Amino acid sequence: MSPIQNTPGGLRWMPLDNAAKIYPASRSRKWSNVFRLSVSLTEPVDTAVLRSALDVTVPRFPSIAARLRRGLFWYYLQQLEHSPELREESSYPLTPMSKEEVRRCALRVIVYQNRVSLEIFHSITDGNGALIFLKTLLAEYLQQKYGLAIPAEHGVLDRREEPREEELEDSFPKYAGPVQASRKGTNAFRMSGTPEPDGFLNVTCLELPVAEVLSKAHEYGISLTAFLCAAMMMAIQNLQAEQVPEVRRRRPVKVLLPVNLRPMFPSGTLRNFVLYTTPEIDPRLGAYSFPEICRVVQHKMGMEVNPKFMSTLIAANVSSEQIPVVKVMPLFVKNAVMKAVFRAVGERKSCMTLSNLGAVKLPRAMEPYVERFDFILGIQATAPYNCGVISWGDTLYINIIRNIREPELEYHLHCVLRDMGLTATVRSNKGRRS
Repeated sequence: MSPIQNTPGGLRWMPLDNAAKIYPASRSRKWSNVFRLSVSLTEPVDTAVLRSALDVTVPRFPSIAARLRRGLFWYYLQQLEHSPELREESSYPLTPMSKEEVRRCALRVIVYQNRVSLEIFHSITDGNGALIFLKTLLAEYLQQKYGLAIPAEHGVLDRREEPREEELEDSFPKYAGPVQASRKGTNAFRMSGTPEPDGFLNVTCLELPVAEVLSKAHEYGISLTAFLCAAMMMAIQNLQAEQVPEVRRRRPVKVLLPVNLRPMFPSGTLRNFVLYTTPEIDPRLGAYSFPEICRVVQHKMGMEVNPKFMSTLIAANVSSEQIPVVKVMPLFVKNAVMKAVFRAVGERKSCMTLSNLGAVKLPRAMEPYVERFDFILGIQATAPYNCGVISWGDTLYINIIRNIREPELEYHLHCVLRDMGLTATVRSNKGRRS
């Protein structure tokens, strides 16, 4: 029997996928795991047309246009009966999503001038699923606004077709391997600073030509993602050297890289289907040169970013929820246990996340109407930084978010890139400079 059920009103409900279950348990009043995807158009958004497009698009995505509900043993998702209302932009992105808001709707659609943004609670989907939703909404909007004929390709779905069952499945149990990976690991260096007193989130975007960054990555024989990870690790190493002069007191520098599992396994799910690899250097052994860091990242990704190893990580995650006593444990007990584990381990195993959604592709008819895309992760629960990367056309957008005043990491990353001949245009929600 499928775990996806229909209510008497025909609305679907489904248990959270394996990766999503930690997020409701670990959230707090000041922190909710929410991320943002946005598209900037060449003209101001027509809100009346966008509302109409949203009404058409929402029924196509019952697992994304959803609310979080509480059951006796697990949380579950329930499809929204109506489209969410369009919202105006706040003073800063990714304001906390309260329990009450998530119970009503775990998705925000925000309009500001020529920009449409989605903010999504991570239990609903990952960045890849959210990008498909945004592309499809954008296609419907442009079709209604300009009468375009837009084919269902490059991640744009047919809004009139019924959702496929594979889009709604939890793909993790399906691809769990026979061997479980170890979860052991050293704690990482913790960046710190002066907290913003009102909870303000600073977003700094480094914009670079994609071709130049790719060319530089190829000089070191690595991918663009590996190059950006190495540059970020170099920046963190330099930052720690300033903040912790005594070498023996320094901690490992580790950057968590999300890995989209869909290209590795035959899954069409629109729910969470991402795991991680975490390249690491230990500055107590001495300062690492950039080529050395590149080799560390390349070998780590080479060893782990493949179906065989990822299946062991899936097995480790899935096995815990299949223990009989865990299945019958009341939800409030599960929450207490998961929250304690998250606080004790959680984000301590990396300095930050660097998530690259890659190059956005759209049907050709849509391209002239799009100016840029942005991807912004929320801050971590116990650390001040995170980083989302996306590219559109000729430009790479690196969005760094922080909840502290000092832009030290951004400065060091800018210096690392500059020293390699890569000049970034820097914008922030507190101004712009080059």
